Amino acid sequence: MTLKNPRSFAASLLLVAALLQGYAEPRLSAVPPDGTQLAFGDSLTLGVGVATADSYPSVLSRLGERRVINAGVSGETTDLGLARLQQTLQQESPDLLLLLEGGNDILRSKDPGKTKRNLAAMVELAQAQGTEVVLVGVPDKLLFSDAAAFYGEIAEQYDLVFDGETLADLLRSSEYKSDAVHLNAQGYRLLAVALHELLTEHGAF
Repeated sequence: MTLKNPRSFAASLLLVAALLQGYAEPRLSAVPPDGTQLAFGDSLTLGVGVATADSYPSVLSRLGERRVINAGVSGETTDLGLARLQQTLQQESPDLLLLLEGGNDILRSKDPGKTKRNLAAMVELAQAQGTEVVLVGVPDKLLFSDAAAFYGEIAEQYDLVFDGETLADLLRSSEYKSDAVHLNAQGYRLLAVALHELLTEHGAF
C-alpha cells in the first residue's frame, strides 16, 4: 500500500498519540509501609451505623496494611469540612487524602455550585501541601443516580483518581444499608475493598 500523503499520516499519528496522552489515567505515588492515609469526610467516613472497627477507614487500613486516620464528622457539610481540613492536614501530614464529603450538602439541597467550590478548595489545600487526593463521589438525590455531576468535573479539573460509582451502587441496595443514608458493616467493607482495589490499580500499593 502506498500512502498518498506520508506527512499527513504521520501528523495524524502524532495527534492520536497526543490525545491518548491527554486521557492517561492519573497515577498515585506509592504509600510507604509507615505512611499515612487521611480519610476525610462526614458520617459515611466516620462509620455511622457500625462499630469503629467496621468503618471503611478501619477496613481499608487492614486491607492495605497502612495507617488510615478516620477524620469523619457526622452531619458535616462541605463549608465546615473546608474550615477544618487545613489544620487536619497540618497535624497529620498524610501521604494521601481520601475525600468523601458532600452528602449532607446534597441531602439539604444546598447550592451545588457552592458545594463544588468547597470541594475544589479542599483539593487545592491538599495539593498545596503535597498530599495526593482520591475523590469519592456521593450520589445525587435522583433515583438510580451515580455521583452528582460536580464530582466528576472536579476529578477531571484536578486530574484525580476518582470513584463515582461504588457508593451509589451500595446505597441503592437495602442489603448494604443500616438506614436510609448509611451503610452497614457489609456495605462499608465493600466500599473499602473497592477503594483498596482502586488505590492498588493506580499505584498507591
